[in-house]
Amino acid sequence: MTYQGIIFDFNGVLWWDSQLQEQAWREFAWGQFGVSLTNEMMKIEIHGRNNRHTLEFLAGTPLDDQQVEQLSGQKEALYRELCLTQEEGFKLSPGAADLLDGITEKGLPRTIATASGIENMLFFIEHLQLERWFDPEMIIYDDGVSPGKPAPDIYLQAANLIGMPTRDCVVIEDSVSGIQSAWSAGIGYIIAIVYEGSNLDISRINGIDQVVENLAQIPWKDLFRTRF
Repeated sequence: MTYQGIIFDFNGVLWWDSQLQEQAWREFAWGQFGVSLTNEMMKIEIHGRNNRHTLEFLAGTPLDDQQVEQLSGQKEALYRELCLTQEEGFKLSPGAADLLDGITEKGLPRTIATASGIENMLFFIEHLQLERWFDPEMIIYDDGVSPGKPAPDIYLQAANLIGMPTRDCVVIEDSVSGIQSAWSAGIGYIIAIVYEGSNLDISRINGIDQVVENLAQIPWKDLFRTRF
């Protein structure tokens, strides 16, 4: 079977930042809440999750919108500072540019569906030149309103935005909650990316069609060959 559109998660897929995210969350969680995050907490409560979920987990109580906005701003400012300290290392993941060049040249419908908020997405668009491949108006990000992953909403929205049934879409993910979200949305083909430093244990997850170590390994010409 072949497919008609592709949806990328961002963090951990197009930009390998798992270690930076963990560093930022560990520093923030300890400084703000006195919580020492375990690796299991990282896998279940942070990777792929939106900030409201993680902040309410850390606080141990529901938070109002103002509290979420304030705390998110503090954590994400710390995270962006860490990104900039990477200097030349702050770049798209291996194979990403070539894959994006190829699908863009062929006009394949594509977008990003991420748990990142608007401030971080604008930061990524600026520093990683994402407008070369994506229309910023077509990117789905955490708006603080829609349910986050593992709910299916983000992938339902993304597929609708590129004008495709979810069954005709390929999704590339790196987190348990993200894969669960794609599966629940009825995505036709789910690729899990597992690289050195990632935290995805594929033995615990149903719905994965293919596992790759980097984006250069994705057989996109086979997956989408009916379009060409």
